[in-house]
Amino acid sequence: MTRARISISSKNYSSWSPRGWLMAKMSGVAFDEVFTEPNDADARAEILLLSPSILVPCLTYDKLKVWDTLAIGEFLNEIAPKAGLLPADRAARARCRSLCGEMHSGFVSLRSALPLNIKAHFPNFKIWSKAVADIERGTTIWRECLSESAGPYLFGKLSIADAKYAPVVLRFKTYDVRLDSECAAYCERILAWPSLQQWISDAQAEKEKIEELEAEF
Repeated sequence: MTRARISISSKNYSSWSPRGWLMAKMSGVAFDEVFTEPNDADARAEILLLSPSILVPCLTYDKLKVWDTLAIGEFLNEIAPKAGLLPADRAARARCRSLCGEMHSGFVSLRSALPLNIKAHFPNFKIWSKAVADIERGTTIWRECLSESAGPYLFGKLSIADAKYAPVVLRFKTYDVRLDSECAAYCERILAWPSLQQWISDAQAEKEKIEELEAEF
């Protein structure tokens, strides 16, 4: 049986690495982690949102390399279709892809204003207005999806959409973002996801620090 490898960076700071890693976990495909130190120039640029990286996350499967979380999700869905990374219904599948694409290319202000830092906690954090608009858009997506699917996840069962939005949940927890009861409950379900719990536990154990992301700015 082919055993995959997935390259990741800091579990505490990287917001793209958990997306690829969670998708791999969902697929059931056996994989090994390849850790890229956060002080690596490309990994650091990705963490600080200075540039994208083809290094993390990157899935290697049978000598084939797949990077970019959208591509990783689609590839895993192809090789492990029974895992249900994408919804079975065509309309739901199209919507899932659209929302994943929106997260992938949008929410720039949210990323900039609320950088991922799982170990940190910044209560009463002042969120600038452009990021507020992104937060409202994200929570609107959640409410609409949960209403249509009846939950407990965005498309009923866990899908790549939940993996794509999981770092947003982590950001909301770090910065004490106020949410309505429905979105707060969704966040609690995502935070209770065993795979994400494992990721958080590993992040808490990391010793490396990126000073730019430690100060409340």
